[in-house]
Amino acid sequence: MKRSFWLLTAAAILVGMASAQTPAGNAENGKRLFLRDGCWQCHGYAGQGGRDGARIAATALNAQGLIRYVRRPAGAMPAFSEKVATDQELTDIWAYLKSMAAPKPAKDIPLLNQLKSQ
Repeated sequence: MKRSFWLLTAAAILVGMASAQTPAGNAENGKRLFLRDGCWQCHGYAGQGGRDGARIAATALNAQGLIRYVRRPAGAMPAFSEKVATDQELTDIWAYLKSMAAPKPAKDIPLLNQLKSQ
């Protein structure tokens, strides 16, 4: 029983430390950086992706996951060092991506329904 208590206590402390190390993101600054740094050129203005970049608006990554991926990406995306984009800047971009409204389902877009019925 004592061992379980100490394991749970240690786990709670570690979780608290991990969340304390995750900086808060500023979505407004993230939008500015997303546009300034050209993320939109591959990922689109709304982060929906395109020919050259993945859809990132509805990413399941947390801020730390996004930072790790940007530092060591897979595929054709170039790596961005801390000199190019700081962890805080990437956290702000993540906050901006998370602030975007989810896209409407296709069935709720009149033009798509009109084209579909033709």
